[in-house]
Amino acid sequence: MRLLHTMLRVGNLEESVKFYSEVLGMKLLRQKDYPDGKFTLAFVGYGDESDHTVLELTYNWGVDKYDLGDGYGHIAIGVDDIYGTCEEIKARGGKVVREPGPMKHGNTVIAFVQDPDGYKVELIQVGTTSSAVQDQESELVSSH
Repeated sequence: MRLLHTMLRVGNLEESVKFYSEVLGMKLLRQKDYPDGKFTLAFVGYGDESDHTVLELTYNWGVDKYDLGDGYGHIAIGVDDIYGTCEEIKARGGKVVREPGPMKHGNTVIAFVQDPDGYKVELIQVGTTSSAVQDQESELVSSH
């Protein structure tokens, strides 16, 4: 088994595809309209779906906003240079909502950006600590 995709409902498909492709550097892998169901699916990611987990952006025709609620957390992306990546994101019109720095109660360097619908995307500096996964698990446990 492997994780295939995460689905996000979006209010403006064109704006969301632009954000994930132009601001975060993903590729639009495929897109299809479903007229009978009145929705469109667009899949974006950093590699082919056959060997990468991707995002499914779902646009329900006529719905331009969703209540994100308090159950959703974030998407996480590993980056080699978090400071440079955040500067590039800002230059491309992206919104950094938490500047790069060590996470609370840990050593892993993180930042957060926000997509056009308000979904948070965590950036994690790859290699900032050998126990990055343990730090993340500790943060999850302490936030409950």
